[in-house]
Amino acid sequence: MATASGGVGTVRLGLLDGFRLQVGDGLVKALASAERLLAYLALRGPVPRVVAAGTLWSDVPDDHAQGSLRTAMWRCNRAVRGVVRSERAQLALASFVQVDVAELISGAAVMLDGAGAGGNQPLLTLRSMELLPGWYDDWVIFERERLRQLRLHALEAAAGRLAETGQYAAALELALEAVRCDPLRETAQRAVIQVHVAEHNMVEAMRTYLRFRRLLVEELGIEPSAELADLVFTRAPARRIVPAPSQPGVGPAGSPGDRGRRTDRVAVVPATRSDRMDTGRVGAATHPASTGPPVPGVAGP
Repeated sequence: MATASGGVGTVRLGLLDGFRLQVGDGLVKALASAERLLAYLALRGPVPRVVAAGTLWSDVPDDHAQGSLRTAMWRCNRAVRGVVRSERAQLALASFVQVDVAELISGAAVMLDGAGAGGNQPLLTLRSMELLPGWYDDWVIFERERLRQLRLHALEAAAGRLAETGQYAAALELALEAVRCDPLRETAQRAVIQVHVAEHNMVEAMRTYLRFRRLLVEELGIEPSAELADLVFTRAPARRIVPAPSQPGVGPAGSPGDRGRRTDRVAVVPATRSDRMDTGRVGAATHPASTGPPVPGVAGP
């Protein structure tokens, strides 16, 4: 029998990525019924005995369920003395037990209220780990989804705050972790795109959007929201150099050999009134007079 925290060492209960009961540096083995009771109390907190019995042994009569509960309690306290407390028909985990799920919830709360944006310690509790994989009890499935949503919201919120303070590498790492947890989650993809936009990496933002759009269309047959597209496509396009329209018969240099050549990348500036007058005088001096029919009273050349 292992002793409580006042004896050999700290008692830790791990529920993420599998069940683990640890006292000091050693692991404590417990039977399945004891594991289920410890996990239930760690996730649900103090509960009435009848509720615990009815939830954990719902497929047997009440008297049988109560007997199974008493046996499980004995096994738990045999593995670690005093780990399960029973007071006034209520069952609870002993206060000296440290639970990794409680640490995850605490770290997520720090991220959501913004108090941990400047440190990395709370982020260590947000890495992607599944609650009790292989357990398919209804109460486990519900708590698993609740923790998953809490983790994702905390990752997205922390990524946004880190980006606001210019910590782009850390922000991108958290945003990508959210995407890894759920690639089809638009708010996770939005967090990644927002970090890229904040860094002015518009090509990366475009790649992320197009990759997500293709995945969403292939998997669900739907498009991303217009708000997500606006993050990438609402910026004013860069100016482009447009070739100026060509002027047939007039080359860039105005020489006979250049007649009919296009004047690419040459801006066409409208002529001023003085320019047109000068052009008319040059034409009158250099071009021969018209050879039309003689006008009466006017001498020819």
